[in-house]
Amino acid sequence: MSEKIYGAMDRRNLLKVLGLSAAAIGGSSALSGCSGLQGAGNATGSGVLKIGFVSPQTGPLASFATADNFVVEKVQEALRNGFMAGGSNRKIEIIVKDTQSSATRASSVTKELITQDQVDFIVGSGTPGTTNPVSDQCEAAGVPNVSTITPWEAWFHGRGGKPGEGFKYTTTFFFGMQEFADCFTPMWERIGASNRNVAALWPDDSDANAFRAGLTPLAAAKGFKMIDGGAYQNGASDFSSSIAKFKAENAEIFTCTPIPPDFQTFWKQAAQQGYRPKLATVAKVMLFPSEAEALGNLTKNIACAVWWSPSHPYTSSLDGTTARQLSDGFTEKSGKQWTQALGSVYSLFEVAVDSFKNASDPKDKEDVADKLRNLKTTGMSGPLDFTTGPQPGIALLRPVGGQWRPGTKFPWDITVVDNTPNKDIPIGAELGSTSA
Repeated sequence: MSEKIYGAMDRRNLLKVLGLSAAAIGGSSALSGCSGLQGAGNATGSGVLKIGFVSPQTGPLASFATADNFVVEKVQEALRNGFMAGGSNRKIEIIVKDTQSSATRASSVTKELITQDQVDFIVGSGTPGTTNPVSDQCEAAGVPNVSTITPWEAWFHGRGGKPGEGFKYTTTFFFGMQEFADCFTPMWERIGASNRNVAALWPDDSDANAFRAGLTPLAAAKGFKMIDGGAYQNGASDFSSSIAKFKAENAEIFTCTPIPPDFQTFWKQAAQQGYRPKLATVAKVMLFPSEAEALGNLTKNIACAVWWSPSHPYTSSLDGTTARQLSDGFTEKSGKQWTQALGSVYSLFEVAVDSFKNASDPKDKEDVADKLRNLKTTGMSGPLDFTTGPQPGIALLRPVGGQWRPGTKFPWDITVVDNTPNKDIPIGAELGSTSA
């Protein structure tokens, strides 16, 4: 069962309460395969607020969800004593659903959360293939929702958002094409390329189409020319034609928005075919250590947007945990390296809790959705203001430029090399060439 429930009565305690042995009901389908209890025996009443969490924990987008279960446990720990909302103490139950990296499944598990689990709020993370179908289901059903790690244009325009109006129940926080341009172009300017041609590897999907339409004119305004390698289908295995085009145009700067497996294939083929740009600034990929390790030496100095790191000067609004403490806690418990998603996913729950707290009745979805759309808060992701974004219900982050460098404790680390968009973030090293 691809569902985990946090905050509910677990199997062992339920059996104790019922006075039954495990053998007596060992075959019960109501309990098997879950880390908590759904339905009967779960003391969920007016004092319990249920949050559904949808993310791609398996499949080609699984790197986006590496830290998800750890974050959920940390949120449950921070809220173990509950919080005041609507005049009484409330407890949180979190139900986690895995999309298996499928947009269709993202939609179906969201329906389950709404109709079967009857959640009060839904959060989602990890590219438009997750966030858009989740938000669509929430908007249709009137369930408050916040999402992250999707360019806002892909989320807003990809769902048919009306400019100036937005959505009633669904919101997002991340950044968009202007922020990508503000992050990438300072590095493009500094790398010393012989021309201003930028190779762009963009598939035919909602993420890449947002970049194709949005980043191209922003780059042109800075004097850069996008060399589009062609709108290929996700899952492609041969990028020779795109590589040949980039080489013919002598595009010494490179950018892209593929799914992670496709970038791995492209980058290896590019090296084999003699295409090594001076600077690669990538989006949607190379955000997580597992991808860096998979490329080995080809990882060095690949640049990406860094929206959260242990060195960000932000703290939890739930219990005061710092970014560094959250990062170190994840590594200590999992043995794995921190990922940028740690901060964003944590903030999903901060936003949900603040929306509950601000509502007169946290069980009133209309009230909670209104407070969500008008929320101003500060937490693990820094300041989030859903009232002044590019569209109603959108809060913007300000990413800085980072590059992958050989690490000490782990094979590769992201180091901030340009903080032009956000001077609050300290620089850790000088900008280097990807082809060095």
